[in-house]
Amino acid sequence: MSAEQVLQKITKHYLKSRDFNGITIAELLEELETEWFTLRTLLKTLVAEELVSVIDHDTDVNPNIYRLPLEPKESQLRKLDGDNVPIGCLYPRTKHLTQVIDRSSYDGKPYLLELALGEPQLAYRSFDLSILEFYRNDPRYYYTNDDVRGTINVRDAYFESEGMADSDQVLLSSFGFSYDDDLNRAVAVFLRYLADLSPEHQRIWKAKEIGGSYKLHPDYFRNTVYGEWGECVPICNAFLKEVRLINQMTSAMERPPLFKEDFGEYGDDKPRKFGFLIRPTLEEFNNFVLLFDRMLSDNIDKKFFQNDVPYEREEERRDGKIVVHQKGTLQILDEWIRKWFTPYGNDWEPWERAMKSFRDLRKLRQKPAHSIDEDVFDQSYFRQQRELLIDVYNGVRTLRMLLENHPRVRESGIEVPDWLREGRIWTI
Repeated sequence: MSAEQVLQKITKHYLKSRDFNGITIAELLEELETEWFTLRTLLKTLVAEELVSVIDHDTDVNPNIYRLPLEPKESQLRKLDGDNVPIGCLYPRTKHLTQVIDRSSYDGKPYLLELALGEPQLAYRSFDLSILEFYRNDPRYYYTNDDVRGTINVRDAYFESEGMADSDQVLLSSFGFSYDDDLNRAVAVFLRYLADLSPEHQRIWKAKEIGGSYKLHPDYFRNTVYGEWGECVPICNAFLKEVRLINQMTSAMERPPLFKEDFGEYGDDKPRKFGFLIRPTLEEFNNFVLLFDRMLSDNIDKKFFQNDVPYEREEERRDGKIVVHQKGTLQILDEWIRKWFTPYGNDWEPWERAMKSFRDLRKLRQKPAHSIDEDVFDQSYFRQQRELLIDVYNGVRTLRMLLENHPRVRESGIEVPDWLREGRIWTI
């Protein structure tokens, strides 16, 4: 028996298995009908030449799948030192696979080819954000995205139906986001999921792949690679939680809800397009501004105020006639807060800053309503949207903190989550 025969056995198992799995050392011993002492010597040669790798439970929780980058070969060689058969799996290395794989059998499947050539299953590729438009804007897909992670599935009504080509029946179990040093955002997908796409969609994604150094979003990395809880919550989800809490507090005050829609206990009814832009264009930015303002100022219910402040204002014209104007919801909210609440130290600056953010959002919405602008592609829209989200979120947070001081709210036992109170919120 030679090292070449051992390498062929390991390679055959890898390429014939369902998910490019490794062969266990015990299984290889059985197939080769040899002793551990003999196999160990041959394996050490193959590992030293970087033709084979060893993965055990110290390397990864699931050694049967090559998920993460390999340990140095010195560490791998130490795993083979003992007299007892190690509990681990063996994999052919890229150095060998590039010499034996028939690339033509992977035509149209570039990401499946990368796995076949020995890339880790959880190696990721980064893509231009616009790749998500195809799926977000097509009602046949169930698209979720909380700005840290997302999924793409075919809706039940179209699954395996004649109304949708087989090539479009795609499932992307998970995607996340990545960032370069300047916080430019990209879509990030593990090779394992990219390889499951149809050849047609693998080519679509390949065309949108971008180079450069992009790092995975920290919480996406924790969730998907190590199965750990995230450290923070995306800012859009935090906004929804504040709205929900405010409605709970207004109920404790024995008033109608301040917001007509609170988007569900866990943000289940979050609008499909409420999230970071996936294309930096004037049209996308304006559409987001319109949606955001509808979720805020248009969402305020005048019934909450119970006529505590006037809903109208009078204005005398030059001819002496009095004209009555309906006040907007933001003006009514401002007057109501100033009537019933006095901030600590009579410091109105935080509330004034909150109201400014709400009014700035309203002004941004009104601008496209009264002008015709040619659509523009500009990376600065990503930055503008992030700043807008942060400002308006901080305003809503200030409103919630004011309502918390109401006696009935303090007695209600309403709990504000620690992550919200401590500001553990992702703004990227």
